[in-house]
Amino acid sequence: MEKTIKSIATNFGIYLGAILAAITVIAYATNLEILTEWWLGIGLFVMIIVFGIISISKSKHALGGYISFKEAFTAYFVTVLIGIVISSLVSIIIFNFIDPEAAITLKELVIEKSIEMMRGFNAPEESIAEALSQMEEAPSQFAIGNVIQSLLIQLVIYSVIGLIISLIMKKTNEDL
Repeated sequence: MEKTIKSIATNFGIYLGAILAAITVIAYATNLEILTEWWLGIGLFVMIIVFGIISISKSKHALGGYISFKEAFTAYFVTVLIGIVISSLVSIIIFNFIDPEAAITLKELVIEKSIEMMRGFNAPEESIAEALSQMEEAPSQFAIGNVIQSLLIQLVIYSVIGLIISLIMKKTNEDL
């Protein structure tokens, strides 16, 4: 049974990773500014969680309609882990090896969006100048160390969500 859960989760993780990677590649090839949009971030966040839920649901179905908390969390976690690792690797390859200039352009776009947002919230100009200075001095978000750090933070956040979802979706067989 454990092999079934892991194989289902692995498959969904690969699907998730392929979709996330495709979105990154398409945005890179068409318009880098898409990667700075808030709605994309929210959409990807929701999509990752939905893939985790589907993985739990399919695993539960494969186990005859019952799934323990541990099995549910395993299905969710393996799916999310594989998906975001694939996506992170694609980002590292594109923005560090294929086109490092795109990482610089993206950083500039993020800075512009951030300043625009701060002005929209009527932030004082000295705060904007300070934030601008900090953002310009910061290393690329696509530096390998930063990508790994981001990956770990995402795993923690998605794991907390996964624990809650697993608790909700677990179903034990009362007859056993």
